[in-house]
Amino acid sequence: MSTLEELARLHSDVEGEALEHLQRLLSAWRLISDLSFSDLILLVPIEGEEGARFVVVGQVRPTTGQTLYAADLVGQVVSEAERPAATRALRRGEVVESQAAHLGDGSPLTIEAIPVVFRHRTIAVLCREFDTLMGRRVGELERCYTEVYDDLVQMIVDGTFPFSREDLEIEGAPRVGDGVIVLDGDAKIRYASPNAVSALHRIGIHAYISGTEIKQLGFDEGSVDNAMRGRLPVLHEIERSDSSVLMRIIPLLEELEPVGALLLMRDVTDLRRRDRMLMSKDATIREVHHRVKNNLQTIAALLRLQGRRLKSEEAREAIQESERRIRSIAIVHETLSREASEEVDFTSIVKPLVRVVEETVADRDGGLQFDVTGESGYVPGGTATPLAVVLNELLQNAVDHAYPRVGDEPIEGTVHVHLEREDSLLEVIVTDDGVGLPVGFDLTSSPGLGTSIVHALVTGELAGTIEMTNARDGDRPGTRVRVRIPVPVAGWTVEPPG
Repeated sequence: MSTLEELARLHSDVEGEALEHLQRLLSAWRLISDLSFSDLILLVPIEGEEGARFVVVGQVRPTTGQTLYAADLVGQVVSEAERPAATRALRRGEVVESQAAHLGDGSPLTIEAIPVVFRHRTIAVLCREFDTLMGRRVGELERCYTEVYDDLVQMIVDGTFPFSREDLEIEGAPRVGDGVIVLDGDAKIRYASPNAVSALHRIGIHAYISGTEIKQLGFDEGSVDNAMRGRLPVLHEIERSDSSVLMRIIPLLEELEPVGALLLMRDVTDLRRRDRMLMSKDATIREVHHRVKNNLQTIAALLRLQGRRLKSEEAREAIQESERRIRSIAIVHETLSREASEEVDFTSIVKPLVRVVEETVADRDGGLQFDVTGESGYVPGGTATPLAVVLNELLQNAVDHAYPRVGDEPIEGTVHVHLEREDSLLEVIVTDDGVGLPVGFDLTSSPGLGTSIVHALVTGELAGTIEMTNARDGDRPGTRVRVRIPVPVAGWTVEPPG
């Protein structure tokens, strides 16, 4: 389905701030649809035709009533013959009501065409479409909703609705069906819907509220004042007796002056309870990772102490390798202990891993350098841990084998780590400028413990692939190791790379 911006650019001359005004209208107009119990269709005139034809750039169905349109109309071109009220509203700049045919089955409908005005220019027409025969029985709720709807329609014609700025993308923001309170210009309650009364009961307000000033109910009237004085919506949350009610306060304007306000209320007690549970769970998970990290560091320290007491050089090197592997796993848990989720930016793990390997060459007289480029994006903790071990082994392998010591000559060279992420595939490339691979080298049959660990983790636990080749021709061809692994993305099923 095409977007408003695409359709406007293709068919009309609406652009810039006028287009942004229409985008804000599409973000806010469910309120109007619910208050009128009607389908709304936004029409933009086709450029150069002066209202002879329109393109449908938006459509919304009411949550308070039955929709007339099961099919999507966005992108459809509508003629003056099909919507004469829209043409008259565009040309006159006033609300026009008439009879017209259903855009699907041709059945008769009532159309209320509302000119959408921006800076004294009608840039679009908002059509309220309803079938009077399908209308709901009129009661106090319906009459009050219709009155507020009429106020908002006049604001659209005046160019004051939608508002110039407001935060509408808030999780759990209240809607008409959640509860409505209508205030007059003195902040007295004209009407409260049954759902709004229920929400008030949950926060301990049981008084008869019709005709009561909002402050007499114990509300913070500052939020209402801010909305009416600032002529912009305000979001406010009330918490009492372990219950929470979220309110969205919308000022009703007449010639830019506030004449009342619409309060949308929603009981968000369960949402807040869920949020608190999630925060507690996240804190517990982070604490577990923190303790695991501490335990791993303790084990690494014990191995380091034991290694110092050993006389066998081979045994001491084996202990040091085990210590480095444990420290690489501890780095992952340390990072996860600071995160609010079970995913971690692997790029933030690479540099600490490099420092661990740098420590092994710090006492050597030389200029071995490590370089890290690229970005990995976020990966699950279950992927980060074995991948950290793999990268540690590859870096240490480069240090131990790519730059053999010749007498007292210093070791010089560069080990480069490059990370690249494309959707669900992560590529890690480790390149050195050392002596290169021995003739006939085969990773699958290599007797080295490090290469065996790398191959087993990459092809097994990480379900990836690994290639180890000479990086270039010459006296010092160097080695390039390319690891490619699938990284699970929320909602995706990832196949291993071929």
